[in-house]
Amino acid sequence: MTLRLEDALPEKRATRRAFDRARGFDGASFIHDEARARMLERLELLRAEPKLVLDLGCATGRGANVLAARYPAARILAVDSSAAMLRAAAAGAASSVVIVGGDAERLPLKSHCVDLVFANLVLPWCRPDAVFAETARVLAEGGAVSFATLGPDSLKEVREAFAAVDDRIHVHAAFDMHDLGDLAMAAGLAEPVLDVDRLEVTYADVASLARDLRAMGGVNVALARRRALTGRTRWAGFAQRLGSEGGKRLSVTVELVLGQAFGRGPTQRRRTAEGGAEVRIPVDRIGRPPEST
Repeated sequence: MTLRLEDALPEKRATRRAFDRARGFDGASFIHDEARARMLERLELLRAEPKLVLDLGCATGRGANVLAARYPAARILAVDSSAAMLRAAAAGAASSVVIVGGDAERLPLKSHCVDLVFANLVLPWCRPDAVFAETARVLAEGGAVSFATLGPDSLKEVREAFAAVDDRIHVHAAFDMHDLGDLAMAAGLAEPVLDVDRLEVTYADVASLARDLRAMGGVNVALARRRALTGRTRWAGFAQRLGSEGGKRLSVTVELVLGQAFGRGPTQRRRTAEGGAEVRIPVDRIGRPPEST
């Protein structure tokens, strides 16, 4: 099967629908919680006192409330495209948190108004280049973005197990640390610093893994996904390939990419644009190996 980059990226409408239908998000979002904790540790190095903070892809608002407590003098904008997530965030929002519906690739904000962008696991559901470009646009000069996303080794066991039963895409495209840094700079962000951690998550069985993924909205919404139901035979083959043997628990990999970068401001961004910086990521660099996605 020949892949294009667009085939392996999430479809926007399906992504919103998946998060609108997600049930029990907070109970299954331990990867979000771990990523958030690591992002907050890195923010300590900035010693920033932001006036306006953007929690991009706020989900149920846990991150926005933590940011409100950390920066009591700041106004926190909690942005998400899922109506269900926004309702949940609004129900428990701190007084300084403002709930805003919006697309991470086309934010309803004026340019250079935000001092800090906090983007916890929103990039896996978007085009990273588009999100970085919008982040660069809304950041004030010297403002910072902190983000966490998933690298191409994430769910590699799921990808490989499905590859044994069909040739369709079952795990979205993911970009490695070096490509993300290049995309951030090309979008107009300055001094990106990224690092990678690998986590191993274990489950008693395939059903438990599938249940957690659904609860987090982590279903397959790739543009070139199989639109029909997987079918019992295909699912049984996948489960057998992925499932535990001899009573052992199954494990899946989560490759967590964490990064920070800075806003250039209007003058420096104009110079970057005039330089014509552009980065192209070959399709064979996403989701190792591409034929098994």
